[in-house]
Amino acid sequence: MRVWADLAGALALALLGLTLTAEVGRAQTSDLVSKTALRVCADPANSPMSNRDGTGYENALAELIGDKLGLPVTYTWYPMATGFIRNTLKAKKCDLVVGYAQGHELVLNTNHYLTSAFVLIVPEDGPLAGVEGLADDRLKGLKLGVIAGSPPATHMARNGLIGKAKAYHLVVDRRHENPAIDMLDDLKSGEIDGAVIWGPIGGPLVKSDYPGMTVIPLLNETLPPKMFYRITMGVRNGEKVWQRKLNSLIRRHQDEIDALLAEAGVPLISDLGDKVIEVTQ
Repeated sequence: MRVWADLAGALALALLGLTLTAEVGRAQTSDLVSKTALRVCADPANSPMSNRDGTGYENALAELIGDKLGLPVTYTWYPMATGFIRNTLKAKKCDLVVGYAQGHELVLNTNHYLTSAFVLIVPEDGPLAGVEGLADDRLKGLKLGVIAGSPPATHMARNGLIGKAKAYHLVVDRRHENPAIDMLDDLKSGEIDGAVIWGPIGGPLVKSDYPGMTVIPLLNETLPPKMFYRITMGVRNGEKVWQRKLNSLIRRHQDEIDALLAEAGVPLISDLGDKVIEVTQ
C-alpha cells in the first residue's frame, strides 16, 4: 500500500507540474499582443518619422520588423501629444511604439536601437558651417531657432544666445502645425541664422527637402542637460516576453536598422554621445 501511496503522490506532483507549466506557458503567450499583425501605435502626421501615407522612416522600420516577424503591419493613429500612450498602447489598441526615449516610465522600453543628438543646421556654404558647439563665438549676436523647453535652450541661455533666439512650440498637434518645418523654412528664408533641433527630425528633413544645408551634431556640450539620447521601442508594462522578442530582433538586425536610418538622413552617434557613427550604405 505504501508503494501505491508513493506512486499516487508522485503522479499528483507530476500533474501539478504539468498544470504549472501550462499556466506559465499561457502567461507567456497570453499577452494582448496580436499574433496576426504587428499593431503599431503612431502619429499620423509626425514627419519625417511617421505618416499616415507610410513615408516616414518609422513606418519603414515597422515594415522591417513586421517582415522579420512574418506579420503584416497595421496602425492605430493618434497625435503624439498628451494622452498618446493612454489612448493607444494602454488602451490595448496596438502593441508597439516604434520610437520612444529610453527610461520613460509610461512604457516598457526595449533595448535601444538608435542613439542620436540635437544638431545645428546652417547653410553649408555659409560662415557657420564649421561651428561644432553652442559656445562658438561665431554664434554670438545671431538669431537661432530652437524648440522652446528643449535641452539646447538651456545651453543657449548659458552661452548668451537665448535673448535673440526665435522659439517654436514643443508640444503641438502636427496635423495642424509643424515647428520643425516652420523653423527650417525660416532658416531658408533668412529669418533665422541657424536651427537647433533634434537630429532624427532635422536630419531627414534636410536630406529630403532642404538642399544646401548642413547638419552638425552638437557633441561638445559638457554641462547638463545632455544633448544625446537613446531611442527604444515601447511596449506595455509587464509584457516581458514581447520585449525580449523585440530585443532579440534588434540585436540580430541592427545593421539593417542602422542602414535604414542612415538612408533616411538620421544622424547616428555612439552610445556615449562622443562621436558620429558613419554607416556604409
